[in-house]
Amino acid sequence: MIAFVKGPVAQVTLSTAVLEVGGVGLELLCTPGTLATLRTGQVATLPTSMVVREDSLTLFGFLDEDEKACFELVQTASGVGPKLAQAMLAVLSPDALRTAVGTEDVKALTRVPGIGQKVAQRIILELKDRLGPALGTTSTRGPVAAAQTWRDQVHQGLTGLGWPGKEAERAVDSVADQAGDSPDVGALLRAALQTLSRA
Repeated sequence: MIAFVKGPVAQVTLSTAVLEVGGVGLELLCTPGTLATLRTGQVATLPTSMVVREDSLTLFGFLDEDEKACFELVQTASGVGPKLAQAMLAVLSPDALRTAVGTEDVKALTRVPGIGQKVAQRIILELKDRLGPALGTTSTRGPVAAAQTWRDQVHQGLTGLGWPGKEAERAVDSVADQAGDSPDVGALLRAALQTLSRA
């Protein structure tokens, strides 16, 4: 089992990061929010979870241990595999996920691609007593800090993917009206990328 990976970031794509460890490039599948924090050439440490299949070994990389723990826990719900677990964390932060499950917010869960009403209800039923309450890590930031954070993360994500700073700034501005009170960095990064691809 590989618990974490530490090394210089060799490459960042839309869905993966490559970290160089001992002369070997390890490819990790990550959420847009995690990828937005990575810079090519900088050393990063990402907690990881390895998924072994008959025909593949896949490493998933995470922002922190909390995100990794949620990823592994949600897979204990029937019908939730690693790809769906990652999609859940791309749309909802660990605390938002705990809140959605704890308050039986089916609507929040169905925002995740691949989760319909029945699957959402099953996830709530199976995980309600296991995910625990929200840790409150996201609610301590004020609105100004939160706004600054999502802007920085989306901008860094775009420049990390090779877009020039000025174009990245324009893309961030173009999706600002979609941010709302609790910005979803992953969704905003995807929207900004769509804006750039149309330009």
